[in-house]
Amino acid sequence: MTVDRGRYTLRVDDHDALAMRARELGRRSVVVGDRVDVVGDLSGAPGTLARIVRVRERVSVLRRTADDDDPVERVIVANADQLVIVTALADPPPRPRLIDRCLVAAYDADVDPLLCLTKSDLAPPDELVAAYRPLGVPTVVTHRGGPLDELRERLSGRISVLVGHSGVGKSTLVNALIPDADRAIGGVNVVTGRGRHTSSSAVALELAEDEAWIVDTPGVRSFGLAHVSPDTVLAAFPDLAAGAVHCPPGDDHLGAECTLDAWVAAGHADPARLESLRRLLRSRTRASGD
Repeated sequence: MTVDRGRYTLRVDDHDALAMRARELGRRSVVVGDRVDVVGDLSGAPGTLARIVRVRERVSVLRRTADDDDPVERVIVANADQLVIVTALADPPPRPRLIDRCLVAAYDADVDPLLCLTKSDLAPPDELVAAYRPLGVPTVVTHRGGPLDELRERLSGRISVLVGHSGVGKSTLVNALIPDADRAIGGVNVVTGRGRHTSSSAVALELAEDEAWIVDTPGVRSFGLAHVSPDTVLAAFPDLAAGAVHCPPGDDHLGAECTLDAWVAAGHADPARLESLRRLLRSRTRASGD
């Protein structure tokens, strides 16, 4: 559920316990969302400490790199099945390139994306909703203090990880969904749109009544995609994948030599879908701080 300076908070049956990582695991990391085998005192009583001896095979791994030229991958969370991209409509303003990068990461991890637009009391959502409709990304719109029924329905029965930059309202959503979560909320400078990172580490929280878990993560300033190949992005567009088989080896699908233009012109796919694909591919090759 949490990782803090070599100590791991685990959910064991219906209670929490504290554990450390066994030396025999070597350098293998243990992250929020991992399912693990443990030995030792699992009572959760004060002063007790169990030991993680095995990390079970992961169903999914959501990753990012610091920058697009950084070869070191950082695992954000394991075993999630939904990525909730939280974006404010104002204060701070939306960053579509970061949204696009999160979508690429979702497709790479084989988890379902959900776009959650907050603060609709400050700005209308129509333009941003229309921009992501061609990509087939489901969208939930919320406003401060308003009901979260639709979002809760989308979270029900799933393990969802919330990602977004500081000040967009992730912790506010978490506190509204789980009143005793007590996630810190920080202010945002209305001139620069910059907020402080109010959540310092990822934490998994249970929505017991919905049989769901949400993982709140620290605000991100960048989302590098050095680990993602163009073919991975293309796999999220099965209606275009068949047309890409005739593209030159190693084609990034952005240049004049790409055969997808002819495939789409022949009526095999919607031109809007090709533009959506290239939009994500271009996002992958831009500087991660865009």
